[in-house]
Amino acid sequence: MLKIYFSSEDILRTRVAPAADPVWEMVLSLHLLQGRGPEPLLLEWRRAVARTLQTDSGTERFRLLFALNPPRGYFPDFLTPYASREGFQAGLEAVRGTPVDLLRRDLTVLAEENTLPASAAGLARGEPEVLRHLTDSMTHYQAFAITPYWSRIQAAVEADRARRARAMLADGPEGLLASLRPGMRWADGVLEVLDYPDTRELHLDGRGLLLVPSFFCARIPVALLDPTLPPVLVYPVDRLGGLAPGPGSAAAGDPDAAREALAALLGRTRAAVLVAADDGCTTGEMARRLGISPAAASQHTSVLRNAGLLVSHRDRNTVLHTLTPLGRAVLDA
Repeated sequence: MLKIYFSSEDILRTRVAPAADPVWEMVLSLHLLQGRGPEPLLLEWRRAVARTLQTDSGTERFRLLFALNPPRGYFPDFLTPYASREGFQAGLEAVRGTPVDLLRRDLTVLAEENTLPASAAGLARGEPEVLRHLTDSMTHYQAFAITPYWSRIQAAVEADRARRARAMLADGPEGLLASLRPGMRWADGVLEVLDYPDTRELHLDGRGLLLVPSFFCARIPVALLDPTLPPVLVYPVDRLGGLAPGPGSAAAGDPDAAREALAALLGRTRAAVLVAADDGCTTGEMARRLGISPAAASQHTSVLRNAGLLVSHRDRNTVLHTLTPLGRAVLDA
């Protein structure tokens, strides 16, 4: 179990990342790609990425990147720098600028349980050409494994952020932390990550905590090993149907079903439902706002969800509906 200790100042300084973090998503996707666990929502993505890797003439370029990211266990802290919250390129620049002592330390820990390629020795010495090779391979992998699916990843993260925002507005920072159940438990100034593979304690010491919602994070949240780095906790979000081909619609693989779903969108009531979901809205709130029954609100949101315009997340007795990027594009058209 991981226990994270908060002071009053830490609680006030805790926040949620403003968007999906492209570096974290890339790194965690490498773990899932190599893992053997059942991930049915990622099956099509896994097959597509594997096909690209098999046909890519520069497969050797990924050898170091994959070695640094084993499917389970430790992976180097320097691969996911705090600067990545500013974007993918900012994250890569931070990786290239990692101090040699941190490179050597992280790779020493990794080598305790993993066999590393010869190029890792140059990386540990901070050789610029090896660092460039590493970030070039990250860029190339990102282009075919993450970028084509980015709108779907963003939709899932934005839906989670809407949940956290509502918890924050309703009950303040402690409500935000309490909303992370059931995988985490908040009580008496301590956030417990229940199924964490190691027994660890992290004292925030007034720095606060950055919560990073992640599509590719597996079931268990992830924290950096080095307690002196800015505290970050990456946690999994609902994948909202996975990474199926197309714009993220549940009917994307069936043209006839897609046409039926889109035809069902026509009408003033469903347009009003789409508007109501712009800032996130529960079924009950939607029914009251539009003057319709909860059953009718549920039926309309179901049609919009099947068309890929809404995502819905259940939290105990309520269901929160938010727009996907496609839904926002339709609303703004």
